[in-house]
This record gives sequence, C-alpha cells and structure tokens, in this order.
Amino acid sequence: MKYRKLGKTNLMISEVSLGTWQVGGGWGGTFDSKAANRIIHEAIDQGVNFIDTADVYDAGASEAAVGKVLRERSEEVYVATKCGRQIQPHVSEGYTPESLRGYVEASLKNLGLETIDLIQLHCPPGPVYQRDEIFGLFEDLRKEGKIRNMGVSVEKVDEALQAMRYSNVTTVQIIFNMFRQKPSDHFFEQAKINECGVIVRVPLASGLLSGKITEETSFHPEDHRHFNRNGEAFDKGETFSGIPLEKGIQAVKELKAMFGEKAPLASMAIRWVLMFDAVSTVIPGASKLEQVRSNVAAAGLPGFEKEEMEAIKALYDRYFRAEIHPQW
Repeated sequence: MKYRKLGKTNLMISEVSLGTWQVGGGWGGTFDSKAANRIIHEAIDQGVNFIDTADVYDAGASEAAVGKVLRERSEEVYVATKCGRQIQPHVSEGYTPESLRGYVEASLKNLGLETIDLIQLHCPPGPVYQRDEIFGLFEDLRKEGKIRNMGVSVEKVDEALQAMRYSNVTTVQIIFNMFRQKPSDHFFEQAKINECGVIVRVPLASGLLSGKITEETSFHPEDHRHFNRNGEAFDKGETFSGIPLEKGIQAVKELKAMFGEKAPLASMAIRWVLMFDAVSTVIPGASKLEQVRSNVAAAGLPGFEKEEMEAIKALYDRYFRAEIHPQW
C-alpha cells in the first residue's frame, strides 16, 4: 500500500481506502454485522488506514461496525463520517448549528470515539455553502476536541469550489471516474492550490465500471440502482454517475476492448483515478472480501500510458461530456 497526504490535515492515508455505504453486504436487504466486521478487518489487513462512513448508512449500523473494528485493532486508522442527510426535508433551512452538533455527538457515541478525525457535511443543499454559521460550528467543535478536521461531500464541482472558500474545509469528497471526468478540468488544480484533500467516491460508477453489469442485470428493489436512476430519492449522479445505464454498458464494452486482458476493468478504473496527483485517496466500497483485495491490488498496477489516458478521455467526450458536464 502507498500513502498520500490528505491536504492540510497532514494525515498520510492509504491511496486506496474503504467506503462503507454497502459494507453490510450490499445495497438492499438486511445489514449483516458479521460481514461488515470481516470486510473492515480485511481492509486494515491490506494496509488501509482510512475508512469513510456516514450516520445514515444503514441507519447508523455502518458507523457502529467501524467503531467495533477499531476497538479490536491496535493500528492507527483514521475515520471519516458525515452528517446532515438525516435532515428531512433536505433543505438549507433544516441545517442549523444545533441540529448538526447533535448529529456529530450522536456519531461520536455510535463510533465509540472521543474525537472524529474528519467530519463531512453530507451533500448539503446549495445555499448551505453560503452560510458562515454552519462552517463556524465545525471550528467550535474542533476547538472542543470533538473533531480534528472538517470537510464536505459534494454533488457538484461548483459546490466544491464554494466550500473551499472556508479555511477550515480541509477535504472535499467528490464523484470522479472514467465516466464522470469534470473534476479534473479545473477543480483538481484549485484543490492543490488550496491544499485541500480530495476523496474520490463512486470510482466504479455504482458497479458499472466493474464490467459485470449487462442489459439483463436486475437489482434488489431497495438497491438505489433500481429506484434512483432518475433521481427519485436523491441526486441521480450518485447512481451510475448519472449516466443512462444503456449508454454506460455500451461504453464499458469499448473499454474492455481497449484494455483486453490487461487487468479486470474494476482494477483499471481505480488505477485510472490514482493517475491524478490531486487525488488523496479513492474509497471504493466492498460487500465481499475478494472485492477489498481486488480494490487494494489496483494501486499496484502499472500506470497508464499517455495514449491510453487520451483514449479514455476521448471515450468520455464522445459518450458523456455533453450530458455530464452541465449537470455536475
């Protein structure tokens, strides 16, 4: 495992880390705490020292599973969680210093920690990025010793740029993958200028870039890939990166032809993200032990040649740029 600096937090974190949205066995169905325990332990065994969770993942079960493993390990493992998505309706007016403080304190209790290494606003509505009192709260929490660092998880590049106006925003978590390339246009450069850590989520476009999804694939009714393709429950960019599934499947076929038997497509997709030096870490999820191992192994693959990077960009431009760039 190689490690990269997480912006001005100065934490050195594994360049492939673990996202825990599906750590209890996958989207839909009942949370399996034993499966979650095995997956998190395996990630740490593989050299992962940064775990990303959220208070809404499986109604707090994900946070609790992370905390349990931390108490069973002696290694230093950094924990990032998120707050704000419990606010319903999910509008700016629901974001108050009092409510957010309550969520942070609940996460501390759920994780069994005295201090959270990184707390992130969880994709808040656009107007929140203009509210000084919200970002001021996290400075208060830092001084109280309840958090070490504050960041934001965003849907849009413009939101990331707005968030970085606040000096205490140390990280931005954003969707970036072969089918969602807009962050590399301008945001990455600004993140480096601001010494802002970049946490990349959805690197496999909700499994599309695993190469295993076909026209015949069906999804559990409680799987967001079944019910949120048009943004019925939350931003549609979280599901297949916002692209039409049929078009994505066709683009995957071209990628497979481009790479041949070089490596599994999922591994290539993760390695591609790491080609960008603004990226601090990529946080693919895992619902099986072998997925953890495969994700981590991706970091050890050879880098892409210039011609390969250009070909991937050309594919994105041909299939997705006109649709993706204006929306996110």
